Amino acid sequence: MLEQLQFQDKGLMLQHLHPLAALAYLGVLAGLALVFTHPLYLLGLLGLIILAIQAADGLAGWGICLKFSLGMSGLILLVNLLVVRAGETVIWRGPQLPIFGELCISLEAICFGAAMSLRLLVVLSVFYLLNLIIHPDRLLRLLSRLAGRSALVLSLVTRLFPYVFRQMNNLQEVLRVRGVDFQAGTWRERQQKYWLLFNSLLISSLENSWELAEAMQARAFGSGPRSCYWREVFRPRDVLCLLASMLALLTAIYGHIKGSSTFQFYPQLDYLLKDRLTLLLLGIIIGALSLPVILSWGWRRWPYLNARI
Repeated sequence: MLEQLQFQDKGLMLQHLHPLAALAYLGVLAGLALVFTHPLYLLGLLGLIILAIQAADGLAGWGICLKFSLGMSGLILLVNLLVVRAGETVIWRGPQLPIFGELCISLEAICFGAAMSLRLLVVLSVFYLLNLIIHPDRLLRLLSRLAGRSALVLSLVTRLFPYVFRQMNNLQEVLRVRGVDFQAGTWRERQQKYWLLFNSLLISSLENSWELAEAMQARAFGSGPRSCYWREVFRPRDVLCLLASMLALLTAIYGHIKGSSTFQFYPQLDYLLKDRLTLLLLGIIIGALSLPVILSWGWRRWPYLNARI
């Protein structure tokens, strides 16, 4: 299941976007998720990201993000209920708790925790979409023009976890062939078996880092200016995605200035629909950011559109 979190080239339109266009699109999604507090805007972004993940054939792996977000959501709600006392719509008053004082559950605290949990799910989904549509090497080539060494470190970090998981699975299979049963024995015996697995994984990772350093030295890394053997080309689909991202960003800025994208949780909940401008701006933002998904849908079904963009 963890392999579904890695980039897999499936020949999709979203995977053939220019890295700059893809990063701009994902950056707008992540930025709006961090700025918006209105629940309708966050729900709209989540629905849009789910459609984009479906266009990238990644719904199966998205369940991992959903499970992690649900676990963190419970923690966010619990901490918010224990700490925050600003809500005026009190649902239940409980006993006195050490450190936290009187337990007071308000409707505003529940709604605020739910909104923050929704924001967390949106941000995690954006990073999951990043793994689906941008290959780490293409990201490295894009960022290396600005900061080569930092881009190399970032690329190595993105490769670290998938590599560790693959190595762990391979080592577990080898140890099982040799008769090691990780489920049998007492708790102390199982811990010793997992410690053997961890030790083997550590040695394998150190050997891999040594081989990587030798390969970098053999290719004279850092001895002079970088050479480029692959150039990314801007195509009409990249221009359309950049324009759509820019339109959504400008609309979001206008909505934030007008107060349509903000929502007041404390001391009382704000109106969900303040005016028609809220729905109008939300429709423009979702419509603009839906353009790459629509193009991806046409990419699969119309060969003419595939050739033109």
